[in-house]
Amino acid sequence: MEAGWAGRRLDACLAEAVPALSRSRLKALILAGAVRDGAGQVWADPAAKVAEGLAFTVAVPAPVAAQPQPQAIPLSVVYEDDWIIVIDKPAGMVVHPAAGNPDGTLVNALLAHCGPSLSGIGGVARPGIVHRLDKDTSGLLVAAKTEAAHRHLTAQFADRSLSREYQAVVRGCPMPAEGTVDAPIARHPRDRQRMAVVASGRPAVTHYRLVARFATASLLDCRLETGRTHQIRVHLAQIGHPVIGDRVYGRAPRKADPPAIRAFARQALHAVRLKLRHPADDAPMEFQAPLPDDIRDLIKDLSTEL
Repeated sequence: MEAGWAGRRLDACLAEAVPALSRSRLKALILAGAVRDGAGQVWADPAAKVAEGLAFTVAVPAPVAAQPQPQAIPLSVVYEDDWIIVIDKPAGMVVHPAAGNPDGTLVNALLAHCGPSLSGIGGVARPGIVHRLDKDTSGLLVAAKTEAAHRHLTAQFADRSLSREYQAVVRGCPMPAEGTVDAPIARHPRDRQRMAVVASGRPAVTHYRLVARFATASLLDCRLETGRTHQIRVHLAQIGHPVIGDRVYGRAPRKADPPAIRAFARQALHAVRLKLRHPADDAPMEFQAPLPDDIRDLIKDLSTEL
């Protein structure tokens, strides 16, 4: 560090030392763990005060393509025509490129499957995408193949005429067995990577119904009336019945948990049913996707507890 920089913020000093990078870019790199001192220690706090004589290295990642690139990734196509495509997304697949997931996403697969006509529909970074599923949530997702279809589907989401139903395996059994969680959701006030029930948040409504009860868990049908980020996971955790395998809104497995719960590696949440109106003629359409093998095996194992 230059003389006179002692006691100043790390991001401010680096901005002067590396004028090719903006202070906001450097702050992001610091938070990402890309800045180390001469001893190899990571400095992850942009506001950390530096000392005289310290030296730092900044690891700048290689640039990535501005637009997602087609990748020949297998897709489970439930329905497809010239207007829309409905996919049964597997758990572990991210919907669109973002920080930490530059490729290998559903968008990359759709660009390869649908061809260049998909590019730009609904935005360069998320072509064709009108809604999303979390990485570790499996099930039905519809994408638009034309601008007209994108507008039509977006309008259905806005007026809540497009219906999405999920099945979730949760801890315990909710009482009553059928009900509604009406609780606004926003970013967590202290952890910006999470969502939370916040009084000033956006309206969020989830309807649930008990399908099967086990000794330590239950299977629920969940229908979204709104579509907030992580909505089902947040709402079920809010009523004391988090989704099994949800390490963000639930809790880590304990020794007392059944082996099936301890071994389940992702949230047991699947988008099982999708109802919409076709963009071409407004005809009602309904699609279903059976539970994947991992959730079916979980249910089978939990059933033996009875």
